[in-house]
Amino acid sequence: MGADSNAKDFTTDGADEPDWEADPDDDSRPVIVAVGRQIKLWRVSAGLSQAEFGVALGYGENQIYKVEAGKRIPRPEFLDKADRILGAGGKIAEMKVDIAEARYPKKVRDVTKLEAEAVELGAYGNHNVPGLLQTEEYARALFDVRRPPFTPNDRERYVAARMARQAIFDRTPQATLTFVQEEVTLRRPIGGRMVLRRQLEHLLERGQLRHVEIQVMPTDREDRAGMGGELEVVKLRDGSTVGWTVGQLTSRVLSDPKDIQILEMRYGIIRSQALSPRESLAFIEKVLGET
Repeated sequence: MGADSNAKDFTTDGADEPDWEADPDDDSRPVIVAVGRQIKLWRVSAGLSQAEFGVALGYGENQIYKVEAGKRIPRPEFLDKADRILGAGGKIAEMKVDIAEARYPKKVRDVTKLEAEAVELGAYGNHNVPGLLQTEEYARALFDVRRPPFTPNDRERYVAARMARQAIFDRTPQATLTFVQEEVTLRRPIGGRMVLRRQLEHLLERGQLRHVEIQVMPTDREDRAGMGGELEVVKLRDGSTVGWTVGQLTSRVLSDPKDIQILEMRYGIIRSQALSPRESLAFIEKVLGET
């Protein structure tokens, strides 16, 4: 897969996406429409009106209309219950696999698709543990402190999307994954002491993987090339490279060779200024002991 020749804005958390509403311009829309059509066929075959089906499911008639019209993504529990009510014998429940990716915000899926093609990925984080290294409870706590606050449904959707991205660790063939994070990310008690402790333990586990290197940038370093903010550089299977940088409300995917050259140079310097992977794991163990 090649990189888009034009840079585009996206939020890695999908924070600008409405809750469970299908984007008419989304490339996953045909899947959502097909699932909705199948649900309608089963409902009609069962002799139920949309209103009757909604009552049985515990949803409003308008919700049923939106799902059947492909305007709303059905939740997993919706499909499970619909399967039982309509006597589909698992055929509707099985559609959860088809819509699993569509459940996540499109802009998160864009990132996930890039990472799925990665042969090498490098990420620098300066205010929290990088998303690919987060535990589920740490990610949830991170979304909880957002302002304006997310709804519970939004939060769970974004947490699920973030966890799905971590499939890159178990992929075959393996990608080489490197991370540099500021010392403050190891000490900031997002979610409280126990959440932080489990997050630090998770970092130590990830750092033991042969295709993963985690480095720490101590706060007392006078010279550091990461003052411009978070960044990620991804080398793809087709030989191209893309990168992105993170801002307050949006992040930006970059594919222009001049921009990529700057990001690669900057990330390389950041890695050289940080502790070595071995020193970093020892540092994380020390912080864990102090937490």
